[in-house]
Formats: sequence, structure tokens, C-alpha cells
Amino acid sequence: MRAIIHSDMNAFYASVEQAEHPELRGRPVIVGGDEQSRHGIVLTASYEAKAAGVTTASTLWQARAACPEAVVVPPHYELYHRYSRLARHIYYDYTDLVEPFGPDEAWLDVTDSAHLFGGDATLVAREISERVRSELGLGVSVGVSWNKVFAKFGSDHDKPNGYLEVLPANAMDVVWPRPVSELIYVGPATTAKLARIGVATIGDLARCDAALVRRCLGKVGGVLQGFARGMDATPVRPLDLASCDVDRAVKSVGNGITMPFDVEDATCARQVVWLMGESVAQRVRALGLEARCVSVSARDAATLAHRSRQCRLARPSNVTSELCGTMARLMDEGWDVADTPVRALSVRASGLVPALTGPVQLDLWGSEEARLKAQALDASIDALRARFGNHAVRRGVELADERLAGLDPERDNTTHPVSFFA
Repeated sequence: MRAIIHSDMNAFYASVEQAEHPELRGRPVIVGGDEQSRHGIVLTASYEAKAAGVTTASTLWQARAACPEAVVVPPHYELYHRYSRLARHIYYDYTDLVEPFGPDEAWLDVTDSAHLFGGDATLVAREISERVRSELGLGVSVGVSWNKVFAKFGSDHDKPNGYLEVLPANAMDVVWPRPVSELIYVGPATTAKLARIGVATIGDLARCDAALVRRCLGKVGGVLQGFARGMDATPVRPLDLASCDVDRAVKSVGNGITMPFDVEDATCARQVVWLMGESVAQRVRALGLEARCVSVSARDAATLAHRSRQCRLARPSNVTSELCGTMARLMDEGWDVADTPVRALSVRASGLVPALTGPVQLDLWGSEEARLKAQALDASIDALRARFGNHAVRRGVELADERLAGLDPERDNTTHPVSFFA
């Protein structure tokens, strides 16, 4: 039987701020986005702030109303990444099989190494918890199980600084009575669908007729029902330190931004799409891939409703002008921003395949020659940006519009936890 540990550093951003600034310890601390850029939401709240009613993702004005004495600080992502690396160094003392799940969480497979530390995964988990607390000053919750799903359930249980061991002998007593929303990847929409077929707890989902669950949720229903039964054999995928990513197949590359202003004219919308799309094309090339599909998504400024459009390219491509040109056309065809301003925009390249290399057959019309020139231009710009930074080469329209001048899609891009299903 496998021995999987899930470590979750509690209220991570706020705890790091308290560790770095002793004067903040014991006080309600909120890490919030930039209100001037309309990113003014609560990213993380310390447990002192949460006790006063502050919740993650609420607006800062709501948080201040709930807890007027709270100290609001801006995020310091480099600092959080440093603490995340330090925590991983602790984990590596026990196993090389460490899979990050965002900056604050990680799975560890100690099946083959626990014997070096007393032969018990429980001892390893408790030692890791104590070391993170004493060496980094951060609280951590830990779960231990024979699979990743129940190990994460254990670390989510009884925060902060919780500990729970879920074994085959106690899983039905510990896990099954809990609400189904506590199972990984069961969000509010899935919870509502399951409620309509009488599923309220994880145990209900485990015992429910499989055909009924599949009719309710589709293929993912079978996966979630397996999770509820503890049927998870997904391996702990170690971090590739060279790429700072786990070993997995990249299925798409995207980028998005919440604008500091409502986009109300088509020209500005196209500029933002090109800005985002250029960073996506650059990352696709860096991966040695080409995309067969591109998509554009936007969120209405008034209703916050989300819509997206996508299309298949005539041929796989990682050429900036081809990807961005198609994305801009989708934007033009799908949105009339003069009537319905948009607040957030995102673009994505998908259907990724290995990039073709080698000789190219030229045509009589010069289109292939023009494409080779575009590829050479992209390669030159990539090299300059790799050496001197992303702002070394910029489009003139970015500099002409001061609202766009401060945007950096590479710097502002955030990599979110990799899905189980990636």
C-alpha cells in the first residue's frame, strides 16, 4: 500500500507576511490586490482576519467593513516563491517524489523512503509539519493516506495545523459522512447537480448507482465516484527543476488579464488581444510546439458574464502574426465592445503538436517565404527578450497608449495548480 502525504501551508501569503514582519504576528492581515488596477480582492487572509469574517475573494471594501483593524498589504510573489522553494527543500529531505499543487501545497510519496525515518509515514508527516513551523515560521496541515485524493482531504480537515490519517480501515467513518463538496474537484455547480439526484455526502456519491452519476455528470462523474471510493492510483509526479513544472503533457497555453479600465473600443480590444497572444505564441515556441486551435474569452464589464469563441487554424502554427491575427479576428466577430464593454480578456492556444522542423517547400506565390521571414523575426525577438527582459521589444501601440504601457503579460502571468486531469 502506498504512503502519500499532502502538505498544505495555512493561509500561505498572509503567514509569509507575518513571518517576515514580526509586528504583524497575532494581528489580522489581508493580502490584497491593487485596487487602482481593479484587482482589489482578498487573495489571502490570516486566521485572525478570517475569525473576524474576512473571506478569500471578497472585495477589499467588504473585508475592511468586516474587520476595520485589519492590516492590508500588497502581494509579494517573489517572496512567496522563495518560501515555497524552502518548503520543498524540507520535503526533499524525505523523498524525491514531491509534486507541487500550487505554491503552498504538495504531495509527497514516501512509500519507499519511510523506512529510513522510523518506517512510519505518520512520523515523517509530523516531522515535516514541525520543521516547516520551526524553520519557516509557517503553520501547515498534513494529511496521510494511501492515495492523493484522501491525503488532500486529510490536510483540508480541521485547519489550521491539522493532521488526519485516512486509512482503508477508517475511510468510511472519516470521509464518507462529510459533505460531497469537500471532495477535490467537486465545486458549487457539481454539488448542485449531485443534490438533484439525492447525493449530499461523499458516502452518498460512493454508494450511488454508477449509471445515475454518469447521466448526471458525464464522464467526470465516474472519476469523482472513484475518488469517493478511494480509487485513485495517480502517481506523485516529481517536479522538473529545469522547467519548474511537473512531468506532464502540456495541452494548452493561455494568458489573461483583468483590465484596469473597461475596454470600450474595438481597437483597444485588439491591442490587448495581441498583447496577450504574443506572450502565448512566445511560450508555445519555447515548448517546441505548434497550436491547431486558438480561442478568445471575455468577461462583460456590467454583468461579469463570461463568453468565449474558438476556431481551428488552417495549419498548426506558433507564428505570432498568425496566432494573434486569428485571435483578433475572433474578438472582432464575437464582441461589440462599444455596446458591451468588457472587463477581462484571455486568449489560449490549444491542440498542441510538435513543431515541424527541417526544409520547407517554397511556393510560387511567396507565402512560404513570407512565413519563414515571420518565423525568423519571432526567433530574433524571443532571443532579445530572453537576454534583456520582456520589455526589451515592444509594439509601438503599447507605448502610445499609457493605459497599456504598464502591462506585462509575462510578468503578470500566474501559473495555477495543475489539474488532476491534465
